[in-house]
Amino acid sequence: MSPEEITILQEWDRRHFWHPFTQMACWGDDDPWIIERAEGNYLYDIHGRKALDAIASLWCNVHGHRHPRLDAALVGQLAKVAHSTALGASHPEAIRLARALVEQTPRGLEHVFFSEDGAEAVEIAIKMAAQYWQNLGRAQKRLFVSVDDAYHGDTVGASSLGGFPLFQGVYGHLHFPVRRLPSPWALQQQFEGDAQRARVVWLEKLAELLEQEGEQIAALVLEGGVQGAAGILPYPPGILRGAAELCRDFAVLLVVDEVATGFGRTGSLFYCEQEGVCPDLLALGKGISGGYLPLAATLSTDAIFAAFLAPFGEAKQFYYGHTYTANPLACAVALANLEVFAEEKVLPRVSQRILQLHKGLERFGALPVAGLPRQFGLMAAIPLRDPHSGRSYPYGDRREYRVCRRARERGVYLRPLGDAIVLVPPLSVTADEIDTILRVLEESMIEEGQA
Repeated sequence: MSPEEITILQEWDRRHFWHPFTQMACWGDDDPWIIERAEGNYLYDIHGRKALDAIASLWCNVHGHRHPRLDAALVGQLAKVAHSTALGASHPEAIRLARALVEQTPRGLEHVFFSEDGAEAVEIAIKMAAQYWQNLGRAQKRLFVSVDDAYHGDTVGASSLGGFPLFQGVYGHLHFPVRRLPSPWALQQQFEGDAQRARVVWLEKLAELLEQEGEQIAALVLEGGVQGAAGILPYPPGILRGAAELCRDFAVLLVVDEVATGFGRTGSLFYCEQEGVCPDLLALGKGISGGYLPLAATLSTDAIFAAFLAPFGEAKQFYYGHTYTANPLACAVALANLEVFAEEKVLPRVSQRILQLHKGLERFGALPVAGLPRQFGLMAAIPLRDPHSGRSYPYGDRREYRVCRRARERGVYLRPLGDAIVLVPPLSVTADEIDTILRVLEESMIEEGQA
């Protein structure tokens, strides 16, 4: 690409492209990347600069970029049909993918509703849960329960469940009321790291709420074992299993959001498996298509599905659907994604990388520029700290962004999340690449601390 073309693109980017979660008044002052191509675990910008994709293109890339099997699936489907509606029609790729997901998710989930992204998968779960009780003649069950600092997406319904004060302050007038329990992670910190005590107390609080308002509560919505966007805040083990048992006892639906944790991120295909939980509704996204195309899914049990079956005139069907629901291109790639998991024995390799990451993070605990690292599967967050005060830098200083800029100059692409730098590499990351990510981040944090 010529220097003139690059200059024009940069100008148009600043002038016309409104970026997500971005203060556009600052856009362009730190030489933002315009990514032109990718290969394997690496990204290349319009200047030809190369960097290891240590955030998996926002936590969704699974097997690396330009994987031959996924590329072939996409090209093969293009030779058939790029898109046709799922309203009143079907197509082979969606049918096969629905069957494959039922076979690989926790036993008991039998029905798949497709959508385009994780927030929509959660939005669908909310509406399914609400209409389920309405269809059963229990319309008073309309309250939802979530936790402090939860994040389930940015649509109005999904952000109603979210617990970020910033979102509540800006959009709270649009939200429906939600009952909130403490963040399991925050409770564990309150008890000086005692995970067992935190689990017991959190479940006691849930039981108390269900005893008081269970007749009005439609569903409890939880992320899959970790509060991801809140900064990689793991639950004490057993929270999900205990919550499932209580929800069953009090006739409350359990919705599990595995948009971030699904498809191998925690070492199993889905975190629910690790606690032996089959939720009533399961929301999936991000890695479902290997990071290639927008696709998400909401899975339900037979009991949920059956409540929507009735004579046509009763109007009990699920009134929801978008133009690109179950897009054939995305479904074809998603099927190939699942095949690669099996053929390349991805999960055993991920388990090795998780252990390597755990060991590599230990050295950050002794750095004056870092807080204690947090890890959940192949996800980690290292808080940045002012070495003089030991506290976070003021939000407006943008120090975390400067650390990521320093890392990018060293060949590793990272992003901050609050006061922390987050590591969420593709599952295809190698042992050498894990070492590189940790070394570069350490060097970049130290350098910023000395600035």
